[in-house]
Amino acid sequence: MKSRKELWLLLASFIVPIVLGSAFFYWNPGYFTQNTVNYGQFVDPIIITQEQDIVFSDATPGTLQGVWTLVYVTNQCDSECIQVIKDMETTRILMNEDMRRIQRMLVVKGGTNTQEPGLLIAQSSDLLSQKLAKFPKNTLFLIDPIGNIMLYYKAQNLEIKRVIKDLKRLFKYSRIG
Repeated sequence: MKSRKELWLLLASFIVPIVLGSAFFYWNPGYFTQNTVNYGQFVDPIIITQEQDIVFSDATPGTLQGVWTLVYVTNQCDSECIQVIKDMETTRILMNEDMRRIQRMLVVKGGTNTQEPGLLIAQSSDLLSQKLAKFPKNTLFLIDPIGNIMLYYKAQNLEIKRVIKDLKRLFKYSRIG
C-alpha cells in the first residue's frame, strides 16, 4: 500500500509540471513572443523561399542555401540604397570571424547598374513580391541558411550595433550556416 502511494507521488512529480507548463503555454500564447530580446522584427509567419523565388543576375550568381543572407529589398537603388549596402558591408565586417557566414544581397524590382564586390543582385518572383508587399518599403531582411525570411529591419535609421547583436545571438545558437 505504501509503495503504491509513493509510485503515484513519483508519477505526479513528473506529470504535473508538464501539464502546468503546457496549460500556461496554450492559455498565454502571446507571453513568449512579447518578451523577446531581438532588435529586428520577426516575420510572422516566416516566409519560406523556394529556389525560383529569387532570380540572380547573370553577373552575380548565388544561392540562399547554407549561408545567412542580409537582403535589402527596394524598387530602385538610390542614395539610401547605397548607404544601406555600405551598412550591410560594415555589419558583415564587424562580425569578425563569422563574416564568412553572411552574404549580402540587393533585390531590385527593375534592373540596376550598382556594382559592389561581394554583393549579389537579384529580382524576386511575383509571388515573393506579394508576400513582401505587407512590409514597409525599402526593408532589410535576414534570411536563414535554409531560405526562410525571419527578421526585418527598417532601413531608415538602421542601427548596425543592433543588427550585429541579433546576428551574434543567432550564430551562437545556430548549428547551420
